Parts: sequence; C-alpha cells; structure tokens
Amino acid sequence: MTRSETVPAVGTERDFVGYGRDIPVIRWPNDAKVAVSLCLNYEEGAEHNLLDGDPHNETIGEISYVPSRPGERDLSQESVYEYGSRAGIWRLMRLFESTGTPVTVYACALALQRNPEFAAAILPAGHEVCSHGLRWTEPSEMTEDEERAEIARTVEMITELCGERPVGWYSRYAPSVNTRRLLVEEGGFTYDSNSYNDDLPFFTPVGEAIQLVVPYTHTYNDGRFAFSPGYGHPGDFFENCRRGIEYLLREGATHPKMISIGLHARLVGQAGRAGALADLIDWCNAQDGVWFARRRDIADWFHEHYRDLAPTTGR
Repeated sequence: MTRSETVPAVGTERDFVGYGRDIPVIRWPNDAKVAVSLCLNYEEGAEHNLLDGDPHNETIGEISYVPSRPGERDLSQESVYEYGSRAGIWRLMRLFESTGTPVTVYACALALQRNPEFAAAILPAGHEVCSHGLRWTEPSEMTEDEERAEIARTVEMITELCGERPVGWYSRYAPSVNTRRLLVEEGGFTYDSNSYNDDLPFFTPVGEAIQLVVPYTHTYNDGRFAFSPGYGHPGDFFENCRRGIEYLLREGATHPKMISIGLHARLVGQAGRAGALADLIDWCNAQDGVWFARRRDIADWFHEHYRDLAPTTGR
C-alpha cells in the first residue's frame, strides 16, 4: 500500500472544516467572554534520562549542550528539571494560591511519584490533575498494547498519589494513531487535549463513541523561553498572552471562546518569569469577562450544555 492509499486509524481522520463560518454561540458561566485555561505541565523527573533506561538524555531544555560521548549523562540538563520540582513548582503554587487562580496540572505519573509532597498538594489547592502520561515520552514510539498498559498504569498511579483519578489526558506533543481510541476504551476520560486545531472544545466520533476534545496550543506557551526563536524578555510572554486574551474578549462580545496558556515549573517558575505570569493574572482579573477555568470545568460545562453539538453517531 502506498502512502497516499493509507487509511487513517479510526478517530484520526482529518477535519479541515470544524465549526466553519457559523461558530456556535457558547455561553460560559457568568456570561464570561473567554475561558482562560492555565495548564501547568509537570514533567520533572519523567523526562528522557539514562538513569531510567533511555538511550539518550532529554533534549528539550534551556541548556543546549549535549555530552559528546554516547551514554554520558547530561548533569546540567538534569539540574534544570530539578529546579522545576524543587523551587519553581512551589513558587507557582504560592502565586496561584495568593491570586485564587485554579489551574490544570498536566502531570506525568512518574514525576508525581518522585515528588509526593507536590502530588498531595494539588487537589486540596483546588487544582485539577490531567494525565500527561506515565513518563514524558512519545506515545508514537509504543505499540498499541504498550500504550494501553501505560494508560491503565498511569490512571492507577495518579489516583493513588493524588486521591482522585484523572478525567483528562494530554500526550507529549502528539498522540499516536491509537491514543484517542484507547482513552475511549478505558472509559474514564471526559475529555482529551490531544489537538491544537480550534478555539472551542468539540465532540468527535471515535468508532461508535463520541469523545470531547478540549484543544491545547503551543502559541501561548512559556516553552518559547527554551526554544529559538523565542521570548527574549519575560514581558514578551506577558504581551503575547495578553494580546490573545484581549482579542478573544472582543470576539467574545458575540462569540465567546477559550484560550490555553502552557506553563512549566522549570521555565516560568523562574522568579523573573513568574513576575510576568503574575502580571498576566492581575491583568486578566481586571478585565470584564475572563473566566479562569480548569479543563475539567470546561469539559463538564460542554457535556452539560452543548451535547447537541456532538455528531449523532460515531463511525
């Protein structure tokens, strides 16, 4: 079979139309004009590492140096991730507490296991744990059976560590062609965020079932502090996110939408950058029509009020 003849896996067919020109009019709680979802990616201790049997060190981080000899640990990169779990995460938790801001924690199960104090603090602080996999690794490199087993183990570990099972899932960068079907098969997920293709949640058919997708983004994301070209100044992060929210507030006068903002404890958890995030939260709270929402809250609202937007049957 040639590449052009390859049939997409069930639930992975491409949709270039979406809601189209006639965007549905969504009414958020308290008539908010935009739902702002802060997503704190917690991956520290779950990234690629030779100590965990990986063939290479983690390559995504603020330090571009890679040891020249194969099999040599990158201690500098390791320490960047350790900063996130040792210092950055608690700075951000204090910020969210002082501003009363609920967030969704995209958490890798192994990262939580290696910092049980943080795992135990998430739910009591009013935040949500969304599964980010067993480790911060690529699901596309797994077999279907391996991924199925990882999903089950991840749910088990997060439930044990945090006291509540996750109802959302977000893979590292991209799901495999099997991920969404396996999440539906597992049966306990009210949404997944394995898509970057809209400003509103949407229902999609998966076999005979229907899955809600709460889309994510890399556009409004502190990851640009680590990538090139990226943010040269903490204010660049603030301004990028502020402009996006401001524009959606104007659109929200008639057609409210949502925006996701990606955060990492090892990046925006640095003091100067945390100041930019604090400024953004303060700016949002000064606006009329901003709803800081956990992703499960957005998903629950959509399930309750907009089920009529779902396809009538699956494929």
